[in-house]
Amino acid sequence: MSTQHRINIQEADPGEPVYGAGVWHFATYVDRYATDGYGDPRTVLDAIKLAGAVGDLSVLDLNWPFPPGGISTAQVKDALAEQNLRAIAVTPEFYTGKFAKGGFTNPDPAIRRQAIDLVAGSAEVGRELGVDYVKLWPGQDGYDYPFQADYTDLWSKSVDAVRELAQGFPDVKFAIEYKPREPRNRMVFSSVARTLLAIEDMGVDNVGVLLDFGHSLYGGETPAEAARMAIARGKLFAIDVNDNFRGWDDDMVVGSVHLLETFEFFFALRDAGWEGVWQLDQFPFREDPVEAARTGIRTMRAFHRALTYLDREELAAAQAAQDALKAQRIAKRALFRALAESESE
Repeated sequence: MSTQHRINIQEADPGEPVYGAGVWHFATYVDRYATDGYGDPRTVLDAIKLAGAVGDLSVLDLNWPFPPGGISTAQVKDALAEQNLRAIAVTPEFYTGKFAKGGFTNPDPAIRRQAIDLVAGSAEVGRELGVDYVKLWPGQDGYDYPFQADYTDLWSKSVDAVRELAQGFPDVKFAIEYKPREPRNRMVFSSVARTLLAIEDMGVDNVGVLLDFGHSLYGGETPAEAARMAIARGKLFAIDVNDNFRGWDDDMVVGSVHLLETFEFFFALRDAGWEGVWQLDQFPFREDPVEAARTGIRTMRAFHRALTYLDREELAAAQAAQDALKAQRIAKRALFRALAESESE
């Protein structure tokens, strides 16, 4: 690649992305073995303070009700302002034990109504905070065994609930975060294709997809391809980025396992003209959360730089010929250069 060609690519660069994170990145974690937790308990206010220490974060996705409860929106606003952060989203917690048989799909109409009302309450809080979207992760909506449920009924209840919320809050965007399984063995919104079909059935304009890179890996998708599917339909509202070994939703640091696939994901976003926030969804159980966030952002910044080094014409020619080895050499040349530069700074 010539120097002149590289300069032309850099001049077309849209600029440094905005970096964000889920506030739970800075929380305390438990699992079924360490039920006493990894680290000291933290409130959402403690987590916001840690997020501010990262230095490169601009926005946070916030769980709601604000953990551990009893924390007001005004307190959260003040905490965000102190750390020069903004709330990009609220994520209503309608996936807890209370909704063990489903939120939107619960067989009890009263529980279904509670789930919808909880999301509606989060939308009101989102308006007050000025968020970009309300994130819907209906983790308990699905089934565990054959013959357990009527699949058509689960689909209809899910679609109807989100449609009702979207129509009730036409000024609010709702982003569905799909996942193949966990906590249910099978979730209703389990893939990008199923989620896009559901949104089509809803017939509303303010519902889209939040593509979690790790969920896409875990579901056997190619995240770059999934992103292009959603973007082509104008429905990629947001992304969460992490990594895993494909057998579970490990929420590891960005690029720690699937480095080349993650670079391809960001290439797909840039190539399609998508300019949203590059947002972390990492769970640093045993790592320092501030350093884990800095590491994830440093890797994403290297991806951003690598995109300016990527010879698009050469890559397009290799892809047109489906020359896998040449296409990978082109991508690796740009990526490894950027990674080496980022480590030396």
